[in-house]
Amino acid sequence: MRRGSGLPDEQPTAMDEYALIERARNDPEAFGLLYERYVGKIYNYIYYRVGNHYDAEDLTARTFYRALNHIGEYTPRGAPFSAWLYRIAHNLVVNWHRDRQRHQLVSLEEAMLHVPLEHVEDLHQRSEREDEKERLLAAVRRLPEDRQQLLILKFVEGLSNVEIGQIMGRSEGAIKSLYYRTLLSLREMLEETSEGEEKPSHSA
Repeated sequence: MRRGSGLPDEQPTAMDEYALIERARNDPEAFGLLYERYVGKIYNYIYYRVGNHYDAEDLTARTFYRALNHIGEYTPRGAPFSAWLYRIAHNLVVNWHRDRQRHQLVSLEEAMLHVPLEHVEDLHQRSEREDEKERLLAAVRRLPEDRQQLLILKFVEGLSNVEIGQIMGRSEGAIKSLYYRTLLSLREMLEETSEGEEKPSHSA
């Protein structure tokens, strides 16, 4: 029976996952079950970091290839298996961006800022909303890499502060603090852009 559907009634227990991981150390078929369970989440995470399907698919494959090669070295240490996969994916994405320093995270717009604008009847209101989204997206792109990662894990993956901390190697308190500082930075950046747009005055 395949277990990759992600249905709520199929959520694995910690013991189930640990037993599957132990099997996967020597049984490729068992690793295939882990792949089916997590490939969607890892792909989404990578896609929102790199901005295109081709590279997301390639990096996802490399993530699981690396996990398969090193699963014998894996130790839980209180964190779920998915945290280990996210860390592998993160390292690959960092290297990918290092090779493409000028690459922009275009897909963050889809991930965090998507609004069903077809429901907005007023064209002027639609234009204003698009402008706000563009300003927010531009501000997000100016954030340090770790803060962008935090926002993706929180808003795209829907992870808790504890889970994010396990992936980023920080305490829950540190993640809360980083999130608060990130929101403050975003607000300051947006206020700066708003003030810049309001400066031109009507002169007779």
